[in-house]
Parts: sequence; structure tokens; C-alpha cells
Amino acid sequence: MATTERAGAARRNTIAAAVLLALLLAAVAVVVAAYLSRPAQLGASEEAFRTVDALYTAVRNRDERRLAECERRLAGYRRSGQLPADAADELDRIVANARGGSWEAAAERLYDFMRAQRREGGTPLPQAKGKKQK
Repeated sequence: MATTERAGAARRNTIAAAVLLALLLAAVAVVVAAYLSRPAQLGASEEAFRTVDALYTAVRNRDERRLAECERRLAGYRRSGQLPADAADELDRIVANARGGSWEAAAERLYDFMRAQRREGGTPLPQAKGKKQK
């Protein structure tokens, strides 16, 4: 009878270890997925940030001339190193969507891109009158 009890305890320990391992692997998968899906960041360039804001206006207004102007400026920021390559690639895809006639989809994608920016290291945005900065 003692052998049967030991075999049962060993089986329970094996199952518990397998469950813990599965939970650990699931947690690692979630962390890796979150890391890999983080949005590209513009960096600290105030000029690049303002150009992306202008790009949003151009896309919302379906203004091809301003779209081309923003595209040209963003390409210059990429060449000068003021705009990280991953952010520039994302913005290029958005511009291509707009050029392809998908203005609404481009505007939504650009809006999501802009909302995901963390503005680290850049000049703080102006505060509304009457509000104090921290």
C-alpha cells in the first residue's frame, strides 16, 4: 500500500510541476509578445513630432500637396538620424495607404501611432492656461 501511495504522490508532483511550467511559459510568452508589439517611437526630435502632427492634418484633409511635403520632411529626418528607422517605416506605410486612397484607414493608423508616443526627452507640450506644470 505504501508503494501505491508513493506512486500517487509522485504523479501529483509531476502534474503540479507540469502545470507550473506551463504557467511560467505562458507568462514568458505574454511578456515577449508585449515587448515585440510595442509601437515605434519618434524619439526626441521636436521637428519630427510637429511634422507627424502636420501629416495627420494632411491625411485628415486628404491634402496631397501637404502629404508630399510631410513625406519629404520625414525622409530628411530619417537621413539625419532625427527619426528612428522603425518609426520612419511605420510612417511610410501610413503615407502609402493615404496615397493608395485609403485616407480613413491611414488617419486611424496615424492616430493610433501618435497616441502611443511617449514623448521622452523632447520639449514638453505647452500647458493650457491656468494649469501649472509639475
